[in-house]
Amino acid sequence: MKDIFVSNLKTGEEITTYLMVKAIALKVGSNRKTYLDLMLGDCTGEISGKKWDIADEEVAGLERIKEGNIIKVRAQVTEWNGMKQLKISRIRLTGAEDELDIKDFVKAAPEDPQEMYDYILGKAKGMDDSKLSALCARVLEDHKEKLLYYPAAAKNHHAEMAGLLWHVKRMLMLGEKACEVYTNLNKDLLLAGVILHDVEKMTEILSNEMGISPGYSFEGKMLGHLVLGVRELEKICGEMGIDEETKVMLEHMVISHHYEPDFGSPVRPLFPEAEMLHYLDIIDAKMFDMEEAVNRAEPGEFSDRVWTLDNRTIYHRKG
Repeated sequence: MKDIFVSNLKTGEEITTYLMVKAIALKVGSNRKTYLDLMLGDCTGEISGKKWDIADEEVAGLERIKEGNIIKVRAQVTEWNGMKQLKISRIRLTGAEDELDIKDFVKAAPEDPQEMYDYILGKAKGMDDSKLSALCARVLEDHKEKLLYYPAAAKNHHAEMAGLLWHVKRMLMLGEKACEVYTNLNKDLLLAGVILHDVEKMTEILSNEMGISPGYSFEGKMLGHLVLGVRELEKICGEMGIDEETKVMLEHMVISHHYEPDFGSPVRPLFPEAEMLHYLDIIDAKMFDMEEAVNRAEPGEFSDRVWTLDNRTIYHRKG
């Protein structure tokens, strides 16, 4: 049984525990010796690991370890560049005799996927604008099977089972509150943008049914979910007879929601609902990363550095 989790690791301690392989590669260091570079994780988080100075006779056995495998490791918890890391001394694949529960290793959104899906579909069907309602409902229903498990990212925020649903649901909740304050916003247009803005992540990102992603698809690497999203909207809006202005505004919301060219958006938002969509997306992503960091730190202490939060360390208050 697993009793040591990533979130509980302390620098300097020696551990023996089970972890899931998120990424693995044999590399050659500057000393020309082969080492194993891993990203390991469980339901509480991820940690990088290194097994140094691998002998030639070890290589064949290590090459059997693949992404998604659960392994047993003996390691020392070290620190490098302000982040915890495992210095692995022993490693082996697990078998039936290890009696493991997969739920200990799969990170998942905190709410039931079907309930989140029903909530989002209900918001789509409840729109006053019949064309936006029909469009959003069709997209959700067409992608239901994948939505129930798909992550919202391969590595960063909401990279967990049903993470995409969790991300969209919280953005919808926040968007409705924003419309109560900023009464000039068209609520249906904003909520439609929320529902549609990341839907092509299911084409961009590869994932198994546990929400674990090995990386990006060919189309994902070449085009990204913003371009893929515009392409899909062009097709669906044409099939459904959506008017040109509505189609282009939705496409603009998708392609501008990253805001900066460095993050993939060729244009910045050019109307209020598009601007608000960007900030809803940013708020939910940052709050997710903040919560994750706090949960990995003891009360009264700071987390490891978080790359997605500008390499900051995040404080976990005592109270």
